[in-house]
Amino acid sequence: MAWKVEFDPRALAELSKLDRVAQTRIVKFLQGRLVGRTDPRELGKALTGEMAGFWRYRIGDYRAVCFLDDKRQVAEVMRVAHRKEVYRRNARM
Repeated sequence: MAWKVEFDPRALAELSKLDRVAQTRIVKFLQGRLVGRTDPRELGKALTGEMAGFWRYRIGDYRAVCFLDDKRQVAEVMRVAHRKEVYRRNARM
């Protein structure tokens, strides 16, 4: 069964604040590379420490932090931000 992508409301708000080029690139990556895959873990990288259990995907200078729900086969995008901002402690999920 193929995986789907869903956005957390916070991730949608973060995405809407980015410039149009970055928005398009991020959405194209998520829809084109993750949707329909049998295993989205082939592309991303597991996070460690306080963010253990989440996966990150590199999209240029931006990162998408996702929670992978194996039962529903949904990659839920929790954060979308520039690489220098996405892991900051005060920006918890």
